[in-house]
Amino acid sequence: MAEPAITARRRRAVPPPRWVLLGMLLAVLTGVLLVNAYTNASFTPDHQHSNQGQREVPTSVVNGGPIISANSEQVRSYRLPERTIALTFDDGPDPVWTPEVLRVLDAHQVKGTFFVLGSQVARHPDMARNLVEGSHELGVHTFTHPDLSELSGWRRDLEYAQTQLALAAVTGVRTSLVRFPYSSHADAIDNQDWPVLIAAGDLGYLTVLNDTDSQDWALPGVDRIIENATPDGASGAITLWHDAGGDRAQTVAALDRFIPMMKERGYRFVTATEGLNLAFAAAGVDHRAESGAAATAGDRWRGRMLVWAVRGADHVLSVFGILFVLVGVLTLGRTAVLFLLAGRHARRRRAGDWTWGPPVTAPVSVIVPAYNEKEGIAAAVRSLAGGDHPGGIEVVVVNDGSTDGTADIVDALRLPNVRVVRKPNGGKPSALNTGVALARHDLIVMVDGDTVFEPDAVRRLVQPFADPQVGAVAGNVKVGNRRSLIAKWQHIEYVIGFNLDRRLYETLRCMPTVPGAIGGFRRQALRYAGGMTDDTLAEDTDVTMALGRAGWKVVYEETARAWTEAPTSIGQLWKQRYRWSYGTMQAMWKHRRSVFDRGASGRFTRRCLFFLSLFGVLLPLLAPVIDLLALYGLFFLDRTATAVAWLVMLGVQLVTAVVAFRLDREKLGVLWVLPLQQFVYRQLMYLVMIQAVVTALTGGRLGWQKLRRTGLEPVASRTG
Repeated sequence: MAEPAITARRRRAVPPPRWVLLGMLLAVLTGVLLVNAYTNASFTPDHQHSNQGQREVPTSVVNGGPIISANSEQVRSYRLPERTIALTFDDGPDPVWTPEVLRVLDAHQVKGTFFVLGSQVARHPDMARNLVEGSHELGVHTFTHPDLSELSGWRRDLEYAQTQLALAAVTGVRTSLVRFPYSSHADAIDNQDWPVLIAAGDLGYLTVLNDTDSQDWALPGVDRIIENATPDGASGAITLWHDAGGDRAQTVAALDRFIPMMKERGYRFVTATEGLNLAFAAAGVDHRAESGAAATAGDRWRGRMLVWAVRGADHVLSVFGILFVLVGVLTLGRTAVLFLLAGRHARRRRAGDWTWGPPVTAPVSVIVPAYNEKEGIAAAVRSLAGGDHPGGIEVVVVNDGSTDGTADIVDALRLPNVRVVRKPNGGKPSALNTGVALARHDLIVMVDGDTVFEPDAVRRLVQPFADPQVGAVAGNVKVGNRRSLIAKWQHIEYVIGFNLDRRLYETLRCMPTVPGAIGGFRRQALRYAGGMTDDTLAEDTDVTMALGRAGWKVVYEETARAWTEAPTSIGQLWKQRYRWSYGTMQAMWKHRRSVFDRGASGRFTRRCLFFLSLFGVLLPLLAPVIDLLALYGLFFLDRTATAVAWLVMLGVQLVTAVVAFRLDREKLGVLWVLPLQQFVYRQLMYLVMIQAVVTALTGGRLGWQKLRRTGLEPVASRTG
């Protein structure tokens, strides 16, 4: 076959891992998750302190009313006049229950005072606006609902300020009312609460406690809620209710009965500020409290930034939740399909009557493209020339412009069935096409220059050609240098991610790649496919897809084993996997239009691109979500549930690994490194895929990257 012309293209080297890019991406995602954790009160302590020692709270406060004006200079407290009730609501606004509470208040023409959480205001701005537009009163209930007495002064100030900013952005108003989370009656103020109350007063806040607590949060029933909220005799009262934090159906029903009942008893309903002004008038105080002052333009802008941050973090976490489910479904789906189809493939091959057909004894030409392969070329060529294929093996080493004496090393072997062809450097596809053109036989085996074959590998690899529909055969690539931790991880990946997948792809007739380390081809099939091209960096994937589109069967022969030298450093691994990932995406893009073809071409491409897109691109891109949410859950969610979920995913991978290793007749001992693989190796693969996708989207073209080799031991001296 004539060597196709090679179009000169500008290429750029594989970029190094962009750890800064990864760091920035992780920093942004971490910031988003921390914002979400903060707004969900994951950093704030719950109410747990108890009063100890002599009470330092003034008696006038302990025995006084629920409205407290206290600062470093003066302390005053007020009660509502008789037959006066202020309905106050905590923990909102809520998109479900706040509208229900408003419906009841509007029906009875009553205004309420809503002590809102700043985080809820940011999340449900329409509800907060409805409160203001309905002439209801707003108060600060902090941003994240912490026990303020357990926080430092700056954190308390931040809780108030962020709530005010959220109100400014959403409603355009500020408020001077505050109610602390977990606060109760005035006589419950203890030595830890009192400094907090004074500090809030110094900031200009008026503290509003309660006279009666409906305890609706405990869901005691409508009758009990009404009983709890009802003041004694004709006393005025600030009553405590909730419009968020859970199911508030009982609250709504109780309000609907409580308001008319108290009106029949002669009570009037006011907001907290209105009640305070009535208390001023009853006490003869010449002062009038105001509520709902307009926020400044600066506060509104800062508030918008805060609201965007909160809502953005919520949206990102929601997306992460969806992606988590998607990754889980994809992982479990892939596992199920692998077990079903790969298991069927293995059982069929191991059946006693299994055969490809009559033994294939036709001679074979082995093409070895070699560029600076001095470390491993001798072992590779000896293993090929000494193969036991009965039809004979011709080895054609195409020296592609090597500068390290590779060709001389092969010549020095003086093997009778080995030829060396020298040519200027033109790239691996060019070297392979040259070898095919000079090969004497119609069965072609393509081999990497660092790969060592087992003695029977060539014979076993060509047996599927007994089926005249088979155009190419993928062999079983093994990692030969398994001593280092990185190599062990790659060994696991080869067995699970490559060899197990090939069983699946053969069953579905959509094999995407015949590996360059050990692949067999019919010359006729290569001619139909147009030979090897340099259109992509994954010429093995490109030609395999072309064969599938042409209607040829591409199969996997697990017994044809070859040993390759895996990268032993992070940098070398990065170069290899980046090229593979980027080249695969190039091949997918090159053959994309055949998705709409009719016949064999369309059927193959639709299946092939579907599985590659799902499991080769989408799943690796989304898989980091599992690790991110696992870390997030360990710190901010239910740790037990998070750990169980992560262990389930690890268990699925472990079961998959065991099955794959059993099918491949590999020892299971190496699987002890699988958990460690999740923390280092997978992260590198994530970055490889992310950066490869970015490169593909920006239209970059990368050049072939030569990896450093040290050479493999002979097969006979190597143990699994």
